[in-house]
Amino acid sequence: MEKQLSIVVPVYNEEANVLPLAEEVRNAFSDRQLNYELIFVDDGSDDCTWEKIIQARSMDPRVRGLRHQKNGGQSAALWTGILASTAPVIATLDGDLQNEPADLPKLLEAMDGCDFVCGVRKKRQDDWLRRVSTKVARKARHWVLKVDFCDTGCAVRVFKREVLKGLFPFNGIHRFLPVLVHSTGARTKEVPINHRQRIAGVSKYGLHNRLWRGIYDLIAVAWYQRRRIGEIPCVECEDHAAAA
Repeated sequence: MEKQLSIVVPVYNEEANVLPLAEEVRNAFSDRQLNYELIFVDDGSDDCTWEKIIQARSMDPRVRGLRHQKNGGQSAALWTGILASTAPVIATLDGDLQNEPADLPKLLEAMDGCDFVCGVRKKRQDDWLRRVSTKVARKARHWVLKVDFCDTGCAVRVFKREVLKGLFPFNGIHRFLPVLVHSTGARTKEVPINHRQRIAGVSKYGLHNRLWRGIYDLIAVAWYQRRRIGEIPCVECEDHAAAA
């Protein structure tokens, strides 16, 4: 049977979170007749994350594991998972258990009449640096790109595979995916979701690779949006000789 949903989860040194996350995904869809695959992408972890993915696979054949031979970053891991996925609808989650897989069915329901649904963390369980960085980044995006998404940093998303047509991967795409998809004319929607404190592992983000890196990427995305060639209506000449 063909897969209906592919759930992509990039992970880096998240050995304590892989098995609980896989279990939460199972529970989220336990009462639904949905054929899904759960794709963990190990981004070159140096702990036992890969072994935990193998264990999760042995417990549930719907789990798939992909492993980068070196660390490439969250965007690279996300794109690897997307390319390997097989379903017409794709969902994404962070691997730190701060996202609740139980929110995915709600986002799937919101897909009615929509192409791309992204979560909005209403009660963020993060430190002050992350919250401030998010506010600054939102204002900067709105000012530069003239589009306002509440929480593009939220990894909980559900979207049709077709909305990725014409996009290209770059280091930082995971932050701007809703903006880029919206710019193609796709129908987008934001849905409030839950957010939890991290209870295992450590955050991979700080001031340098969150706030300043985000602003740097914003400049690049703004340049791309201005230089991008969209579809231009055209007509084809008729074969008058053949018509005669």
